This record gives sequence, C-alpha cells and structure tokens, in this order.
Amino acid sequence: MEFSSKLLEKAVSEMSQLPGIGKRTALRLVLHLLKQPKEQTDFLTQALTNMRNDIKFCKNCHNISDIEVCEICANPSRNYKIICVVEDVRDVMAIENTGQFRGIYHVLGGKISPIDGIGPSQLNVASLVEKVKAGNVEEIIFALSSTMEGDTTNFYIYKQIKDSGVTTSSIARGISVGDELEYADEVTLGRSIVNRIPFENSLRNI
Repeated sequence: MEFSSKLLEKAVSEMSQLPGIGKRTALRLVLHLLKQPKEQTDFLTQALTNMRNDIKFCKNCHNISDIEVCEICANPSRNYKIICVVEDVRDVMAIENTGQFRGIYHVLGGKISPIDGIGPSQLNVASLVEKVKAGNVEEIIFALSSTMEGDTTNFYIYKQIKDSGVTTSSIARGISVGDELEYADEVTLGRSIVNRIPFENSLRNI
C-alpha cells in the first residue's frame, strides 16, 4: 500500500495494530478522522490518553474501574458470598446486561494457555484462592468460555479450592462449546447463570 504522506502512513500503521483492524480498515478510519473537525480528533485522543493514564483495577475483583473499588463491589445490595469467575471485563459486562446475577465477580485477566505461555501465575488466581480460604465465600461460579483453555482454567482453580467446603458450580451449557462468553445473547447467558450446575458434573466432559 503506497502512501502520499508519511504522517498518514504512520497513523494507519498504528491503527492497524488494533485487534481485527487490517490496513484497509485502518486507512478508512484514519481518513474518516481527517474529515472530522480537529476538535473531534482531540476529544478522541484525550479520552484515550486519560483512560490509559488514569484507569484502575478494582482491588477486590480486578475489574476495570475509575476508583480503587469498583461500583459492583461497593454496592451493598450485592451478595458478597457468591463469586462469579470470568476471564475479563467484557464477560462482566455481558453478565451484568442479563440482570440475572446479584453476586460479585472475580476477573482472572485471561485463561491458562500453555501454548501461549500463559500459566496460573500470569492470572489473578492466587487472590481468588485467598478469598475462598478467608472463609467468607459460599459459592464459586465458573463462567469462563466453553473452550479447552476455559475448561483447563476452571479445573485448575477447582483443584485449588475443592477441599475448602465452598460450593462450586458452572454456568449451564446453553453456551455452545467453543463459544466466547461475550458473544452469547443476553437471554441465553442469563439462563445459563440461573440454571448453573454443580461443577463436578462438568468434569465428565474434561
């Protein structure tokens, strides 16, 4: 792809680093920004800069937040004894949109994937185990995607806490095997949370 401007080429190159954005899509987005008032681009760059510099991770659940404790963890109407374990913030948003879950979350920040060099130490597993060992948790709900990596992560955590006496459950398989949680429709995802099953039942499929 030939560019008439090095500045344009650099902008397209940086934009194309985003997931799912190829060079042609990046060029279309950059040219769109050029057509907008300069102030609009300034608002965008400032919003991205503020997000990158000021965003925090909840000290309780590791969810993305503007403050040290996210709004969900700070909400006194939530049931702190039930923890839903998810991969990242997109899954929190997906489950919250169902309106079917009133517990709190624990964001792992990924899934165990040896082929990608991601092990338990790279995830927020230790802090989850500590919560369970503290004795204030009644149920852990595994809500990771129905993939090999998701099932491996679920099983690893289960082995760490199985002797704690805490109930472990898994979202019902209304979510197709291999599907990412964030792409499930709200009705299906909501039913999967409500109709969760004992985690031990899902071990037969691992």
